[in-house]
Amino acid sequence: MWARQPMTARYGWTLFVSGIIAMGVATACSKQDPYVPPDLFYYFASYKVGKNPTTITAIDINQDGVTDLMTTNVSSNTLSILIGNGDGSFHDQVQLHVCQEPRSLATGFFNADRFPDIVLACAGGDQIAVLFGRGDGKFTEGPQYPVHRTPVSIASDDLNGDRMADLVVALRNDKIKVFLGQGNGEFKHGAQYEYGDTPTSVALSDLNGDEKIDLVVTNGGPMSNAVSIWIGNGDGTFQSPTDYRSGRRPLGVSFADFNNDHIRDLLVINGERDSFSTFLGNGNATFQAGHDSGANAGPNFGLARDFNGDHRVDAAIVNLQSSDLSILFGRGDGTFEYPPRNYRTKAGPFAIALYRVTSSEVEEPGLVTADNGDGTVSIFLHRGLKGGRVPATAASSSKAVP
Repeated sequence: MWARQPMTARYGWTLFVSGIIAMGVATACSKQDPYVPPDLFYYFASYKVGKNPTTITAIDINQDGVTDLMTTNVSSNTLSILIGNGDGSFHDQVQLHVCQEPRSLATGFFNADRFPDIVLACAGGDQIAVLFGRGDGKFTEGPQYPVHRTPVSIASDDLNGDRMADLVVALRNDKIKVFLGQGNGEFKHGAQYEYGDTPTSVALSDLNGDEKIDLVVTNGGPMSNAVSIWIGNGDGTFQSPTDYRSGRRPLGVSFADFNNDHIRDLLVINGERDSFSTFLGNGNATFQAGHDSGANAGPNFGLARDFNGDHRVDAAIVNLQSSDLSILFGRGDGTFEYPPRNYRTKAGPFAIALYRVTSSEVEEPGLVTADNGDGTVSIFLHRGLKGGRVPATAASSSKAVP
């Protein structure tokens, strides 16, 4: 027969067991637990485009409420147009022969009609080329303008307040060129600036709230490795720039609000050392020092958005060398949780864009990549979306990504 234990002994054992349980609970909730990123996207389908696509644009070309796609194909000198079916699938591409080595693309309304137009940075032809949309998925050739030399990036906005779309072009010989729109599809030569070291991308936005468009340029040359902020004067010209040190060989810049202060921040993709940089804005077109974060092998292009609905902005980055798409979930301060969620892509993803099946803003956006090494575009739908059945023609030519 068991001997009765003293009260102190029994209470001591109870406290000992309770302590073990408490430690177990604490261990289960420990900060040492690895972060597991949510799995928000799934591969849907891929579609053939021209050779070596360098940009991808999601836009409703034929004004039917369904999203279409366009790519610039630098090695085939073409523009690929894929008309959407409204279920995540597309008709076979139509390729337009445009100019020599179309490297970058911007859209806008250049000739006063209601159909979106295109302007191309033609790196091999030292020119920019305008195409006028017809509203039926086709385009009419517009004017071409020589530049000197090698245009690699182009952006469009109203730089001088006349409600007409203007252009800014990055030229590989350390120059930035402005073209002022006339509203009839034509442009006149504007200011040209020589600054920096091998500009790789341009982006336009009002960074200080003065209702004048400012300019952001990434400089990828070894003597710079910086992002330059050019304050707009509101007349198509810019003030002398201010440089912010970035990672090695910055390739592209996009805008975000990483810390929810309603001020523009910057996401800069660095082409060397597998990193990207975030710059938190101060609201007056100045920025805090950049914060570098790790990406996968060969990050080439990125964009920012809150993908998981936690009101913190995330980043989606395509990695050229590792052939994958990385989703990094934001902490709300310009830094990110690790590890990222990686999705295998076709070979050499070069660019990425948000993709909604239709023009409805209530849909959770998926993503579309331009796969430079494979000559395809790939659709990744958000798990909040249900894409339709993949047509036999697309499914037969586009196997699921492993």
